[in-house]
Amino acid sequence: MKNIVGTDWSRFTKATLLVGALILSGCASVPVDQVELMPAPDVYGDGILNPLPQNSPFDELPYKGILYATDRQPATAEDPEKYYLNDRGRVLRLGVANVELGEKKFAWEKAREISMLKSRTDKYPLKVTGVDEWGVMGSTVPFFLDLDLETNGNPPPDATERFAQAINSQLDRSKRKHVYIFVHGYKVVYEYPVLVSAELWHFLGYNGVFIAYAWPATPSAFAYIKDSDTSAGFARNLRLLLEMIAEKTDATEVHIVGYSNGTRLVTRAMEQLALINQGKTADEIYEKLRIRNVTLVGSDLDRGVFKSYVADGLLNVSKHLTIYMSDKDKALGVSQFLTNRQRVGQMFGESGGEMTASGRKALVEYRDQISFINVSEADSAESGSGHGYFRSSPWASSDVLMTLTYGLTPEQRGLVEQDGLPVYTFPPDYISRLWAAIEKEDPEFADAYRALKAAETGQTSSVE
Repeated sequence: MKNIVGTDWSRFTKATLLVGALILSGCASVPVDQVELMPAPDVYGDGILNPLPQNSPFDELPYKGILYATDRQPATAEDPEKYYLNDRGRVLRLGVANVELGEKKFAWEKAREISMLKSRTDKYPLKVTGVDEWGVMGSTVPFFLDLDLETNGNPPPDATERFAQAINSQLDRSKRKHVYIFVHGYKVVYEYPVLVSAELWHFLGYNGVFIAYAWPATPSAFAYIKDSDTSAGFARNLRLLLEMIAEKTDATEVHIVGYSNGTRLVTRAMEQLALINQGKTADEIYEKLRIRNVTLVGSDLDRGVFKSYVADGLLNVSKHLTIYMSDKDKALGVSQFLTNRQRVGQMFGESGGEMTASGRKALVEYRDQISFINVSEADSAESGSGHGYFRSSPWASSDVLMTLTYGLTPEQRGLVEQDGLPVYTFPPDYISRLWAAIEKEDPEFADAYRALKAAETGQTSSVE
């Protein structure tokens, strides 16, 4: 006991408090099967600019919901979970989930209006109301697994072709033939990535195809190490999904948004693709896979591990990699303490570590392939533990969504460069800058924006 005194006791207490902070913060709120609808991104101007269709998109969607892929074990009638367990499965399962907004079902006109309001007087929960699993993705079945034996002679069908056809059917009716994939963080149930994907797709105006990727995280505050092993070790199935989308669908671009612990899975899958395609140029890999934007938000990935992935060619797998960072992210501070390693989502400097001369040189050299977005001063970026800013900050969500929609560079989006590096911050007039940038890209948006400017200046809406 004599060591637990003075400085040693102080360190012991600090460790205990930090572990407690990790338990309280996590990568999401208390795990439940519903989420509150995120604040409307500021780019939409309190509903003045609205990307949502006039009529309910679910009346026209080929599959009447949102697509998902999961390698969780399916639930049975005796299990407390409704759809999938919080345990690892061995194959990737494909299907469609149904999502509902509000305590009771809204008419589309009301949902369209309410969701765009910056200040809502009531809370509007999103919840999964049903799941239809179509089967497994055959390429993910390991060579050593006999599904017939595992399922007592009732193996699930191979749903690869059905899933690909569903993607193509939606792409046929979409203005942008893009596929978006959201990969969640630690400590969440199956429903969480489905619901976050649904709200992100909502604020994209239901363009393209959105896929919720639900890896087997565990809804326990003490599951950090277990989930970290899973997120790093189960990248194979995501990689195979990306290869299937490239091979069997008409998507012109594929975008991935990885969050927190899930960024380990995303970057590991990208490293695998880089190794498989060694010897090919970045353009050749893009022509094959069509991965345009990969976005890492609050990345709980060891910075040294990330550098090793880059050395293996990770930057050649996507056209551009965007890393969002914050010095107000308390969850990553705890992760750094527990691992004694700096995290990719931490800001450079102070606790995030100083940038080396070679690191600075590399960032400048590869700035066309990678950029860092400092959200520390973005509106509401510090909410909660400062870790979920891609949903809580209307500026951060605007930046993420407009990058996915238009593929604009940070400079084009109105962000300001720091110190001659591809590290960008949000200026006070960010939203005005973003509007002006989109005006050049989107004729329909331009008409609405000109009408807005005309109303503000007292001119007629026909002002050019």
